[in-house]
Amino acid sequence: MSLSPYLQAPTQPPKQPKVALFITCLVDAMRPSVGFATVKLLTAAGCQVEVPALQTCCGQPAYNSGAKQDTQKLARQNIKKFADFDYVIAPSGSCIGMLHQYPDLFTQGSADHQAAEDLARRAWEITSFLVDVMQFKLPPLQQDIQVTYHDSCGGLRELGIQQQPRQLLAQVSGLNINEMCEADTCCGFGGTFCVKFPDISNRMVSHKTANAEQSKAQLLLGGDLGCLMNMAGKLKRENSDLQTRHVTELLADMLAAPALGEVENTPLRATNTDLGYRA
Repeated sequence: MSLSPYLQAPTQPPKQPKVALFITCLVDAMRPSVGFATVKLLTAAGCQVEVPALQTCCGQPAYNSGAKQDTQKLARQNIKKFADFDYVIAPSGSCIGMLHQYPDLFTQGSADHQAAEDLARRAWEITSFLVDVMQFKLPPLQQDIQVTYHDSCGGLRELGIQQQPRQLLAQVSGLNINEMCEADTCCGFGGTFCVKFPDISNRMVSHKTANAEQSKAQLLLGGDLGCLMNMAGKLKRENSDLQTRHVTELLADMLAAPALGEVENTPLRATNTDLGYRA
């Protein structure tokens, strides 16, 4: 896994860019509130947002399983659906990272390869887009919460996403970020990895939740639902009261829905540690 060569922010982006929301499978099926939060943030940044119908999975499960022809079919469909937009934005570094791999699916110089490169240059994860492309400043927001942040592998290693979500969180008045140990270490999800190697995956997520607990944060944040669902499930099995949310839900001030793994919106646990650093 290496940094994408297609991460080139424009010097002068359109003032009201036409943006396609790539909703992703997990957001669509498991956490629609993340999609609504992403739309709210994009709208606040001055974007014209659409959700193209008939968009499909990015193809990452098929790609990681060696089903290249199936992945090509999914890639061609998404390339076609997202052709008429200035940008394609998703609340997932993993899925956007897969879009950046589309050119590798096709013969260099072919029409498919050129179209795939064009899409990759327009495809951005939400926090990276807001910071690196739009230079977005959050509307005034007060959240007296202590949080810790998990860096997902796809976003960090393919798209260079690390400081962008923290820069946005630093704009939230009253928020305190207490970094966990090894925040950039894999949580053990890895898509099909957790299915193929469950024992190794469980050991990895146990290590991750232990580090999250030691941070004494009230809320564990991240930018990829696969990672967040994996960690939330493990925390629940450990009877932890540390809540887990996608970072867009906090940034968009949309915390009314229950946290991941919660059946109702329960209060955050009390903080009982020295603060990390104040936003």
